[in-house]
Amino acid sequence: MKKIVLLCASGMSTSMLVKKMQEAAKADGYECSIDAFSASEAATKAADADVVLLGPQIRFQKNKIAAQIPNVPVDAIDMRMYGRMDGKGALALARKLMND
Repeated sequence: MKKIVLLCASGMSTSMLVKKMQEAAKADGYECSIDAFSASEAATKAADADVVLLGPQIRFQKNKIAAQIPNVPVDAIDMRMYGRMDGKGALALARKLMND
């Protein structure tokens, strides 16, 4: 089972997107775990993830976070996708980054 981690400033704003992504995964029959955490927890909570998605508000931290969790693909969620709470699109982005 794939582990998808979303990181944002406090871990709270992405929780709604996590729910939308979980709904999209369930609708597709795709088994995965999806959780949201604060960016400050990247090294501990995301080190064993298959992919990490960043909230647009912390996209500037992408290189710093990627350095903390080598071998884990890291990318920022598009601001429009995030604003629409597009769970299906965010899940597709995660799967693309994992080559899944």
